[in-house]
Amino acid sequence: MQRRFIGVMLLGLCVPFSAMATTVYRSTDAQGNMVFSGRPAPGSERIELPEVTVVPSSELQTSTPAREVDHDRPRREETAPWPAFMPYTTFRIVSPADEGTLPTGYAGNVQVELGIEPPLREDHRVRLLVDGRVSQSAMHTSVFKLTNLERGEHTLRAELLDAKGEVRHLSAPVTLYVQRASVNLPQNPN
Repeated sequence: MQRRFIGVMLLGLCVPFSAMATTVYRSTDAQGNMVFSGRPAPGSERIELPEVTVVPSSELQTSTPAREVDHDRPRREETAPWPAFMPYTTFRIVSPADEGTLPTGYAGNVQVELGIEPPLREDHRVRLLVDGRVSQSAMHTSVFKLTNLERGEHTLRAELLDAKGEVRHLSAPVTLYVQRASVNLPQNPN
């Protein structure tokens, strides 16, 4: 039993070396097609194959995603809303709810509503951020309409700007999951 195993192992080791030493012949058949074979045929020519190029693999280097780094050392503005800016006692995203899902039928369209107490002053503006980027410019409103959001996870935040255009308040982040129909899997949006 052990001899058989050793014989199979030796044969397995020899196969790659014999494959490298195989001679290849090229000929043309009756229809004019080029034919390659391991056996010489009348009128065939022997082809010298170059040695197999072997490139040693390099060590794979992975980087830590920025999101994981932020979890190790959270920044204040990402973990909690800013303290209330006078004269406002409340500044937060009311809708959609945090960790909410926008179903396929909405086509990535959602209305974002803010809770601002007392009501927004005439000289103050609100700006909406989607995934850390300004989505809509500063306006005197507490309702924003987002259209055609891509499928996946998005983080929504709102900034309150004073009369000088300086950010005076930042809402807590709200995570929204958007489902969109796929061309490849129209019945399964995920």
